[in-house]
Amino acid sequence: MKELQEFTTVEEMEADTAKLKEIACELCVETYEERKNSQQPQCKFGEDGVCCRICSMGPCRITPKAPYGICGADAHAIAGRNYLRMAASGSACHSDHAREIAHILHKTSEAGPFTIKNPDKLIANAREWGIETEGRDLYDIAHEVAEVGLMEFGKPFGTLRYLSRATEERQKVWEEQEIAPRAIDREVATSLHMTNMGNTADAAVLVRQSLRVGMADGWGGSMMGTDFTDILFGTPTVRETVANLGVLEENQVNIIVHGHDPSFSEMLVLASESKDVVDYAKEKGAQGINIVGLCCTANEATMRHGIRMAGNFLQQENVLLTGAVEMMCVDVQCIFPALGRLQECFHTKFITSSPICRIPGSTYVEFSAEDAEHAFEKAKTLVREAIDNYENRDRAKVYIPSHTQPAVVGYPTNQVIAELDGVTNSHLEDDPRGSYKPAIDAIKSGVLRGAVAMVGCNNPKVRADYSHIEIMKELIANDVLIVASGCAAQAAAKAGLMRLDAKELCGAGLRRVCTLVGIPPVLHMGACVDISRMMLLVTGIAKDWNVDTTQLPIVGCAPEWMSEKAVAIANYVVSTGIDVYLGIEPQVKGSAQMMELITEGTREICGAGYIINKDPHELVQSMIAGIERKRDLLGI
Repeated sequence: MKELQEFTTVEEMEADTAKLKEIACELCVETYEERKNSQQPQCKFGEDGVCCRICSMGPCRITPKAPYGICGADAHAIAGRNYLRMAASGSACHSDHAREIAHILHKTSEAGPFTIKNPDKLIANAREWGIETEGRDLYDIAHEVAEVGLMEFGKPFGTLRYLSRATEERQKVWEEQEIAPRAIDREVATSLHMTNMGNTADAAVLVRQSLRVGMADGWGGSMMGTDFTDILFGTPTVRETVANLGVLEENQVNIIVHGHDPSFSEMLVLASESKDVVDYAKEKGAQGINIVGLCCTANEATMRHGIRMAGNFLQQENVLLTGAVEMMCVDVQCIFPALGRLQECFHTKFITSSPICRIPGSTYVEFSAEDAEHAFEKAKTLVREAIDNYENRDRAKVYIPSHTQPAVVGYPTNQVIAELDGVTNSHLEDDPRGSYKPAIDAIKSGVLRGAVAMVGCNNPKVRADYSHIEIMKELIANDVLIVASGCAAQAAAKAGLMRLDAKELCGAGLRRVCTLVGIPPVLHMGACVDISRMMLLVTGIAKDWNVDTTQLPIVGCAPEWMSEKAVAIANYVVSTGIDVYLGIEPQVKGSAQMMELITEGTREICGAGYIINKDPHELVQSMIAGIERKRDLLGI
């Protein structure tokens, strides 16, 4: 393991990947890089968003010689439809995740295996929704909260309940601009209906619906998924963990949890801690059981249990290439189908658990709300199978990279409030504890220049993790606090930017904040579904400051995004009044109108838009300039 004071560089991460690629080459198997190379040149029409295949008259491709599809749709209509469909699919992904969590909540009982770990948050949620709580059984309340939550997906009238959490100014904007989302499923269905052949061909209208369906995610499905997950498994608190591929153990049973839905991984973690299972592992010659995570399932499990994080999206093949994994258990989203083929080269067992994510080459063991009472026993069975598989490991094939970094994780909104209470020394009535006023004072005084929400995936189009890490380093050096989620958070953890002593990389103001409060300069906020926490964080600051969210020196950034979920996220962040800085161009370049609409047109609707720059150093400078403009407008 590296010395504590050393930070892991992107070059060191790439050296580990290069060694693992040598193993892949020896085994005659490809990784994402070989598959990417075989796709070159990638389709220019698809990249520009001007290929339409939504009916069987096509596919139609827009060119200077053929400016209209067979139906007469131009580049603006086709790019707008494709963009809206991406946003709708992304919103469906996060929201369907939330629906499953709601069904799990409805199956809770005192007997378990799914129980209520945070009754206070359950009661608060119930009261927010007007559900009677006095004198009632906790689980009766939970079941009614779940039922009311499930109605948000398909209710026939009204708008989403969570919108009332926003500032009054935001709510007024959403209502006046007619982008307040109705039922979650309705916005997804409306989006697909609008983009069906023979419907909307007006790019401006399509972009407006993109904002609305994105909000159905951020102020609907994602927010519910986060709230209900906290109720079920506990609201995250600050924990210490370790990140990067070196967290795999040579003498332990290594089980990978990968995906996004924590209900499956929660049972696996608890099962691995059972004394009888641990004893069984030792009987089989292992020193213990090592559950480690990939992607957002890792983020969920690390901030509730402290499990270690092997890596983010583009490390999922690398983990198997170490030859040290007895079992990989996946749930939903961001799972490479290639894993089904790759696991055949090793002793690894590849388990899929959701009917949403069925992959050839896997063993399917369904985890669902309908069979919730058997979830823990199923998890124990899987852990035992992984233990039995330990003896099949080929030690000659094992290569575990040495790089690891300690990380401090688990900063949901209430934890951020608690931590930032220590920023100022004032105890005056106008600077109360338990509010955002101390953080606001730090921003007003210039100790903090502002904040950036770093989110998003990895993308093979750019150097993995490089943009995340370089942008973060430059931001913290300029006294900008970072809250991070998803793969961006894991990039920070792998590099060491979630260590407490990473404050040494900060400017004087942020270093002072980190020292006073005892926090790293990059705060781990959870999975990509937890970006809804960031919306509540920004909203809380705006309310305590008596301004609207669009006025704050706070921006969002997704420098390596790749998923349709990222399009939904970007739209709800923009709808919340927060500029979003992108390092990957949205697939609308074939339409100058669409590019103008998403960068400038949305500002007329909700006061924010996209800023796009593929150079991470130029992108970070534009972020800093954007934060300073907000400060100037506030007169600070």
